[in-house]
Amino acid sequence: MSTFDINTITRENVKSLKPYSSARDEFEDFDTADMIFLDANENPFQNGVNRYPDPQQNSVKAILAKNNNTKQSQILLGNGSDEVLDLIFRAFCEPKTDNIITLPPTYGMYSVLANINAVENREILLTNDFQPQVEKILEAVDDNTKIIFLCSPNNPTGNSFSDESIVKLLQNFKGLVVIDEAYIDFSEKESWLVEIDEYPNLVITQTLSKAYGLAGIRLGICYASESVISVLNKIKPPYNVNELTQQRAIERLKDYEKIKQEIASIIKQREELLKALLEIDFVEKIYPTEANFVLVKVDDANKRYDQLIEKGIVIRNRTTQPLCENCLRFTIGTEEENAVLIKELKLLS
Repeated sequence: MSTFDINTITRENVKSLKPYSSARDEFEDFDTADMIFLDANENPFQNGVNRYPDPQQNSVKAILAKNNNTKQSQILLGNGSDEVLDLIFRAFCEPKTDNIITLPPTYGMYSVLANINAVENREILLTNDFQPQVEKILEAVDDNTKIIFLCSPNNPTGNSFSDESIVKLLQNFKGLVVIDEAYIDFSEKESWLVEIDEYPNLVITQTLSKAYGLAGIRLGICYASESVISVLNKIKPPYNVNELTQQRAIERLKDYEKIKQEIASIIKQREELLKALLEIDFVEKIYPTEANFVLVKVDDANKRYDQLIEKGIVIRNRTTQPLCENCLRFTIGTEEENAVLIKELKLLS
């Protein structure tokens, strides 16, 4: 069983770090209606954004905590999930010493962030049916392995990893197991958030960019134990999520019925696209998906990609990724967009 200890995986300089204390961090927030703010060197003329935003994004966190049955102290928000992931690297991985494990084919930013932070990335390929090779992963672990990254549902493959594989990694790895759930809202599987109190080494990242339709505001979410979140809070920039992003997130999160309708529509259109792809001659394999995209093996990915570009349709060519030779990734669009895609696919020769 895993014997996780936050102190053994946190970088020494982070453990001893005294975090920057912003003006609004020092101010105890109570009834602010009649307060005069002369603490943060702001422009005093009101325009809606002349004041610094809440550095802890408490209003956004309160909604997320209520919706997901978690505590606000178990949530960290970032400028997109990429900032959240970068903070995890900087808090727990010693440059030029530590290593992480990723499972290609997967989201490319894990590798990019490893390079930026001078951290070795040990790649263990998924199986041919895109599942983790748990024994090989654990064999690759040494005393300097700090994080295992799992994207589930996975990008670009679209499938979720088996519960048994994830549990085995959580129980047998002394570092952090980060589960990237960017696409969880399109899956029938339950989020691993329900296990957040069971496994102290479990970290879950989510986003408002996919199912919530807020890619333009850049808001990433991290759920973890209070001890992990407290370390990340030490090193995050003081005002990393701007006021406009917080306002727009609150507005959208309060309209959950509309979000559910949009998710249902995307799933319905996903099923329609999957059926239509069965009738395309040059499609050789359609991979199971629990995301808002589908990975498809074709006869010649480069050729088909170029043909669709000429028709004004932009998809993703994944043929250079491991286990994805001649594979294209189609994001699920609106009913009208999917109709155009299907029509053009049928006309290609």
